[in-house]
Amino acid sequence: MEKKWVTVMGSFVADLAFRTGRIPAWGETLMGRSFKLGPGGKGSNQAVAAARAGGRVSFISKLGQDAFGDMARNLYKIEGIDTRFLFTTTSATGAAAIIIDAEKGENAIIVVPGACFELTAAEIDQARALIAGSSVFVAQLELSLAVVEHGLRLAHALGVPTILNPAPAAPLTESIYQYIDYITPNETEAAALTGMPVANVADAEKAADAFIARGVQNVLITLGAQGVFVKNARVNAHVPAVNAGRVVETTGAGDAFNGGFAVALSEGMDLVEAAHFGCVTAGISITRPGTAPSMPARAEIDALPL
Repeated sequence: MEKKWVTVMGSFVADLAFRTGRIPAWGETLMGRSFKLGPGGKGSNQAVAAARAGGRVSFISKLGQDAFGDMARNLYKIEGIDTRFLFTTTSATGAAAIIIDAEKGENAIIVVPGACFELTAAEIDQARALIAGSSVFVAQLELSLAVVEHGLRLAHALGVPTILNPAPAAPLTESIYQYIDYITPNETEAAALTGMPVANVADAEKAADAFIARGVQNVLITLGAQGVFVKNARVNAHVPAVNAGRVVETTGAGDAFNGGFAVALSEGMDLVEAAHFGCVTAGISITRPGTAPSMPARAEIDALPL
């Protein structure tokens, strides 16, 4: 089967990951167990996840002319990701400080987006032909909201299905919802955007109704170990999480889900099938350390039952 284009617009930041026995309290200093520097950023992670999951991926972003930017360029060369619309600025490439609880696998993250926040609407417009030829267009919220909305609006106008992963949680304009075909918040982001508590599947269904009332066609609320709740005009379903082994680190799970989900849609899977494919992708990723490095290859995803 010919691979279909998946275009991802988003951030690259360098991940500086500190692993410790527990996450420190404010004002407390702990001795960590390990440190690792690697590629990150939600958009970049999702692009890598999609490429490894079998998609032909293009990434739209902006990098600095520095060591972190070079890390990104080398990554995309290795992963076979198209970088025709990877722009450059003199500003510094962004970074993320990640503190990981080595016992629980949980994390706390601070992101400074840097260069990618300078991506402009005019630069996105340069990728119009690329977007028009894509099977799906993916965005997140580590770019300026105006640029995110512009990209979604352009893809929507071109008839390309759009995915918004509204992460990290941030207020959205009411106008943006009409351009979102698939929204993929986790429980925290869904709660922030709807004003409703989201702790279980029943809560997720109520939040999904709120998104649909705002104009979103398809809602997927990821619930960690509880899997994902999906809803549209015809489907109302709970897709369970996939246990692929011992949990090592959950940092890249949402990005793995979104990258896998985008590829599944590009291949014509229906909503529930695509959500399950995303859950398999995420389920494998959390058995490994890191974000982009943890993303599974297509053969590994296919080895688990769909």
